[in-house]
Order: sequence, then structure tokens, then C-alpha cells
Amino acid sequence: MTRPRLILGFDFGTRRIGVAVGNELTASARALDPLPARDGIPDWHQVSRLIEEWQPDLFVVGLPLNMDDTESVMSTRARKFGKRLFGRYGIPCEMADERGSTREAKTIARDAGHRGNYRDDGVDGLAAVLIVEGWLADQEGLPR
Repeated sequence: MTRPRLILGFDFGTRRIGVAVGNELTASARALDPLPARDGIPDWHQVSRLIEEWQPDLFVVGLPLNMDDTESVMSTRARKFGKRLFGRYGIPCEMADERGSTREAKTIARDAGHRGNYRDDGVDGLAAVLIVEGWLADQEGLPR
């Protein structure tokens, strides 16, 4: 049997990119510090440090589709980010439907006492957790 894979998940954004680490054994993930981004481009040295630290087997990048399944400008940018991850590090990258993940993350944060200033106190890491855990559930054929 193959060992469970370690997954580094990303919630792509133009100012911040949420990051989470998860694994197939527990089918769960936890948030890491978000990566600051300038127009969607992270500091690649920070990304390299994350990869050295976690040694992921797979990247999962959230794909922000429209509710009617069509692609958006952000979908195209998220796909490009995923291709750059693969191109730079040679680690397989899968895209995961992330519709509603940010809204769900904000609801979870609000229920936990978040005051609603998401610009200063973002939920990017939590959104990345939801993306990874949703992808894991899809792999197992579990309902979300």
C-alpha cells in the first residue's frame, strides 16, 4: 500500500493566498499563515520555504467557478497559479471547486467570534482548509 499523501492547499487571492496542509490519513487539514501576494503573485522564496518544510506530495488549488459552472477571471488566474506551482516545483497540482469556501469560512469565523474585518483579519487559511478537506472528501466519495 502507498503511504498517505501530504497535501499543500491554496486559496488563491490577489492580495493574500490562503495556505493549508492536510493529509489523506486523517482526511483533515490545518491552516498555515497566508502568503502575502502582489496582484496574485506570492513571494516565491516564501513558497519554497513552505515546500522545504512540509515536503508535500500534491498541491490542491481552489478553483473559483461561477455558480453556473463557467470560468471567471479569477478561475483563469488560479489555474495559472497552479501551473506555476507545478512548473517551479514539479509537484502534481490539482484544481478543486471552491465555490462557497470563502463564504463558509466567514460564517465559521463569525460563529467563533470574528468581528468582521476580513481585510485585516482574513479567513484565507480557513478557506484553504475547506478546499483541502473538500478535495479529500471528493476523493473518498464522501458527501460534503
